[in-house]
This record gives sequence, C-alpha cells and structure tokens, in this order.
Amino acid sequence: MRFCALGEVARPSHWRNSYRQFLHNGLGMFGALISLAIAVVAITAPWLAPYDPIQVGPDKIFAAKSWSHWLGTDELGRDLLSRLIYGARISFFVGIIAVIFKTVIGTAIGLVTGYFEGFVDHLLMRCIDVLYAFPRTLLALLILTIVGPSIPALIFVIGLGGIPQFARIVRGAVLSAKQNDYVVAARSLGSTSGRIIWRYLLPNVLAPILILSSLSLARAITAEASLSFLGLGIDPTLPTWGGMLRAGGPYLRLHPHMAIFPGLLIMLAVLMLWEMLSAIFWIRGC
Repeated sequence: MRFCALGEVARPSHWRNSYRQFLHNGLGMFGALISLAIAVVAITAPWLAPYDPIQVGPDKIFAAKSWSHWLGTDELGRDLLSRLIYGARISFFVGIIAVIFKTVIGTAIGLVTGYFEGFVDHLLMRCIDVLYAFPRTLLALLILTIVGPSIPALIFVIGLGGIPQFARIVRGAVLSAKQNDYVVAARSLGSTSGRIIWRYLLPNVLAPILILSSLSLARAITAEASLSFLGLGIDPTLPTWGGMLRAGGPYLRLHPHMAIFPGLLIMLAVLMLWEMLSAIFWIRGC
C-alpha cells in the first residue's frame, strides 16, 4: 500500500478535481450512497423500525411476508425488518468503537516504540509480536468465555486483534519521520519528547493512520458478524446481523429468508464500504 504524500497543502482546484473524479466513479459513488443509507438507517432505527426488535409474538411465529410484516417474522414471532434495522445500529456501533479503540492504542504504542527505541521498543514490540501471532478467533473465544458475551467485550476483542497492525505501521513511519531535520532541530533546541511526538511526529503519521482506520471498519463489521455467527457475540435476544444469520441457519430449508436477508446486508455493507474507500484512495493517489 502506498500512502499519500505528507506535508502537501491541497489547493482548492485540486479538491474540486478530486470531487469531480469521485462523482464520475460509478462504483465509488454507488458505494458511498449505499453506505450513507445504511448509516442513516442505523442512526434512525428507533423511528424507522415498525416494531420492537425483541418483542415476541407467539401467534406470529414464522409469519409470511405481509403488509404488517414486510419481511415476515422469525421463530419467536419477532419482526425481521425491525431486527435488521436495529442490527445495523449494533453492528456499526461495535465496528466504529472497535476501530477507534485499536487506532488509539496501536498509534500510541507505535509512537512510543518508534521514538524511544531501546528497551521500551524491544519490550513492547515483543508483546505486539506475541499478540500478532496468536490466532484471533482463539483469542476471542478465550476472552469471551472468561468475561462472557457483551458489547464491551466484543469491542475489546475486535479492537485487540487490530492493535499490532497499527503499532507496526506507525512505528515504521515514526522511525523514518524522526530523522527529518526539523525533528532533529527541535530536539537540539530542548523540546521535550512529548512535544516532539505530539507536534512533529503525529501529524506525519496521520495519513497511514486514517487510511488503515478506514479500511479496518469493514473488517470490524465482518469480525462482529463472524463472532456473532459463532455464538460468541452479544445476548442473542439483541439483534445483530451475524446473530440473525446464525439463528436462521437451522431453518434455512423451510424459511431461508431468515438467514438470506442478514447475510445479504453483511455482504452489501462490507462491499460498498470497500468500493467507496477504494475510490477515495485511488483519487487521492494513496
């Protein structure tokens, strides 16, 4: 992956040209519109959902599609459309917070190890190597078995698995940036390590951080769906796309819509995010 050039001031004409290029990128625009639509649905779920997503209806079990239930109901009589709408909210919330978590922790580790090197670098990077080598699914299984399934635990295990990648990339960028003349000059003038890291090094690694964070969102949504599908997600009564996909598995033959709809939404959300981000980074020359 080639990162954008740093320290360049974009001219207004450059931004206008980039905007026009994005508008003429069919897949990128389509991905942006679908991603925006899903985000709006997730934010406005309490107003859009026609029913309470956890309200059961013993007299409506496996109800067919109708005007009152557009996508039918599940094995407990819960409205599938309402659960899909609320599922978007939980899936995106978990994904976004997990990305923020691993971005902050991974960036902090990368800045510290890249700047100080020596014992601190060796100690932290060996811990990062151990974490990187540990299978993510096994790590998630271990942690979620100990603490139990919950939204905070799910965010933690998804974020924890992405910390090594951020730490390594930021460390490499810092090792290169700290050799620049202005960093050497700041150090010789008596600037503190904290000031140098915050004022001079962090702005130089923002480009790779933003790119990696953006791409990690799609992976985090997929990870949440995968863990929920494996039964390692949150309370199964709460709707998530992965949990709904898992719940619909046993009924795939007689009621395939229970698994097809959440599966399609997972695929659509991830693919559209990738298309939008790919178009943006291609236009920016990243």
